[in-house]
Amino acid sequence: MSLLVVGLSHRSAPVSVLERASLNADAQFKLLQDTVAAEPATEAALLATCNRIELYADVDKFHAGVAELSTLLAQHSGVGLEELTPYLYVHYEDRAVHHLFSVACGLDSMVVGEGQILGQIKDSLAIAQELHTAGRLLNDLFQQALRVGKRAHSETGIDRAGQSLVTFGLEQLSAGADVETWARGRKALVIGAGSMSSLAAATLARAGVAEIVVANRTPARAERLAQILTEGDDTDVLARAVPMDAVPLELTRADVAVSCTGATGLVLPADTVAAAVDGRLPGPAAAGNGDAPAAEDAPGAADRRTTVRADQRDTPLPPAGAGAEESCPLDLSDVQAGFSVHGEAAVAGMDAATLEQHSAWVDNGTVDRRESARRSAEADAALITRLAAAATAVGRIPERRIPEQPTGAPRPEPVLFLLDLAMPRDVDAAVHRLAGVRLVDIESLAEASADAPMAADVDQVRRIVAAEVTAFGAAQRAAHITPTVVALRSMAADVVAGEITRLEGRLPGLDDRHRAEITQTVRRVVDKLLHAPTVRVKQLAAEPGGAGYADALRTLFDLDAETVASVSRAVESTEEKARNRGPA
Repeated sequence: MSLLVVGLSHRSAPVSVLERASLNADAQFKLLQDTVAAEPATEAALLATCNRIELYADVDKFHAGVAELSTLLAQHSGVGLEELTPYLYVHYEDRAVHHLFSVACGLDSMVVGEGQILGQIKDSLAIAQELHTAGRLLNDLFQQALRVGKRAHSETGIDRAGQSLVTFGLEQLSAGADVETWARGRKALVIGAGSMSSLAAATLARAGVAEIVVANRTPARAERLAQILTEGDDTDVLARAVPMDAVPLELTRADVAVSCTGATGLVLPADTVAAAVDGRLPGPAAAGNGDAPAAEDAPGAADRRTTVRADQRDTPLPPAGAGAEESCPLDLSDVQAGFSVHGEAAVAGMDAATLEQHSAWVDNGTVDRRESARRSAEADAALITRLAAAATAVGRIPERRIPEQPTGAPRPEPVLFLLDLAMPRDVDAAVHRLAGVRLVDIESLAEASADAPMAADVDQVRRIVAAEVTAFGAAQRAAHITPTVVALRSMAADVVAGEITRLEGRLPGLDDRHRAEITQTVRRVVDKLLHAPTVRVKQLAAEPGGAGYADALRTLFDLDAETVASVSRAVESTEEKARNRGPA
């Protein structure tokens, strides 16, 4: 059997695909159960976070395993296999171990070095153990991954290379300002009471917000989180719990809102957010650009127009006749719809003769359009190319224009800051277009983290991961041969017992003292003969490519395969009982 992982993450797939492929708790349970029921797999564990979905399995066939795991991921995520396949990655055996250890250390996280992934790996193992889909291999793998992650954080400064997703998100909301200075005295709304939302609430409390309101579908969990925040020794924040239907009202009072729920639909539609900032702005809640939709139209507009980020605004288009003067030959009313009078766009919308005539007019000259019409297409193309180059250099084609004031009002400063850490998203993407709102979501964080500097400690963590992968592989290969060695020693003990019984039949007068001495002597001889070969074969089996030594040992000593298998089952049963008992 061999370790296989098939998955997708923020590194291989766009956020839109991750959103659609995300699995709720019931779907995760069903996926694990279906995986172990499939022919190639005997064990399965699923690591599902807002940034990754990875299915780990112990399989007996590589190609069949890849095909089966890919198909199962597609079936349970609802994304078609053909659409999902380009975003999937596959790791096998040592590469799969290396991948999980790197994930556990935070090397593969959106924010390098964040430590929250350790809790998510621990939860994944607990679910697999609860469903009895994790056997010896995956139990060993995930437990060792947790140890490697903790070692990386304790022995290096990997924490300095990045922070939790929450901290990084708050830094993006504050637009580079000190988070504590930015957050001090603000009112915060936290939607959800799971691990990520709890972390967000604790981070906001430590940052110095004045009040935290917790909303959750399960009131008891919201109340519990509010109680923990209120009773915390390191903060003096006021916290209270509210039901989910109170979110629209609480949003009108909040300065900062963090949402991370398991909802499959939107928690904060654009119209809810627009209503929350209505009255808190000097102007309407729509974006300042001329073609932005009104707030109440934002959800529908998201389907019809490309989403525009809060800090990105198109240059307003002037009227068709802007800049025209008497006797100017440039008829802007003929320009193709959608073109601006700036740069290459305008050049692309006119013929060469018109452009040349306009240029001559600027220089107080004249052009005979009939002469221009006799020009070849190649000459026209060359002229357009030169004009395009000139337009690129100066920003627009040379024309006499009457300066105009910008038609779009500048965007006001944000009065509401939203951090969406859910997958799929909780906050409507159309909120990016609302004035007075700054939204940071998973997609925004992915773009920002791509430029984040790597810490020097990352190299040290990579060396730790490489060493731990080697050690884990050696331990697994050595463990693989142990049942064979145990079966060999068991067979030797049976041979000794049989020979002693035969000796007693041939020497009936042998007293107990002599019988015990003879038995002990024979056993010592057998043990000494087996000691060096069994120790050496364990060493050889631990080396890369040493898996074949177990088969060689079984062949040389004619060991029964069922005997070896029974030893393996006994060992696994003992380990399972120890896991069920938990730590002493």
